[in-house]
Amino acid sequence: MSENTIIEIINLSKTYRGGKKAAINDISLKIEKGEVFGLLGPNGAGKTTTISILCGFFAPTHGEVYIDGLSVTKDKEQIKSIIGIVPQDIALYPTLTAYENLRFIGRMYGLKGKILKDRITKYMDLLGLDESTGKKVGEFSGGMKRSVNLIAGLLHDPKIVILDEPTVGVDVQSRNLIVQYLYELNKSGTTIIYTSHYLQEAEYLCKRVAFIDNGNIITLGTPKDLVLGNQGCKDLEEVFLKLTGKDLRD
Repeated sequence: MSENTIIEIINLSKTYRGGKKAAINDISLKIEKGEVFGLLGPNGAGKTTTISILCGFFAPTHGEVYIDGLSVTKDKEQIKSIIGIVPQDIALYPTLTAYENLRFIGRMYGLKGKILKDRITKYMDLLGLDESTGKKVGEFSGGMKRSVNLIAGLLHDPKIVILDEPTVGVDVQSRNLIVQYLYELNKSGTTIIYTSHYLQEAEYLCKRVAFIDNGNIITLGTPKDLVLGNQGCKDLEEVFLKLTGKDLRD
């Protein structure tokens, strides 16, 4: 693992019990420190399985993953402090206030007292939620819930943030706010692993992207190089459709 590499995926495969084919099939990737790396693909392509293995939720069938030099199969506890996870599903309690949710999650990471309170205040202010700290999450708009969901994955100041569809289902203004914050977060040195179906968003944010389909990495490069390398395509969305097809996916 080179000095500049923060995540290394080596010959990674996963077949679920009873599955007829591999969810991911012998994929290898290196992700550099401080980059925004997009893992993009149709529904069922293998994105969520890959992310789940990175987070330590599933063990791989074959292969290995190293995060900041640590093995995801052998060093799970140490890795927990390195990564922040922002899932696609809203992982908040609707009957608790934003502050109560974040205090509960922060304590799970070992934070407490003034440090935890100050971090909650900082992130709520940065994402424009400073006047909503005491409101129940169930009363929030979709965009506000997404923002609090994001904060929950950032409270422990992780080196790596893994984002699974962070702006799905929110209005344009909320999406713009979240994307701009992610841009600033990356500028501060945080490595971001990002999945989304918003290809324009990925083209703006990501230094490099990998397209995954049917469990295989089918292309990898900068958004600019992928567009230039696919004749007739004017943006990343057109490259995506060219390489993965236009058939609907479940």
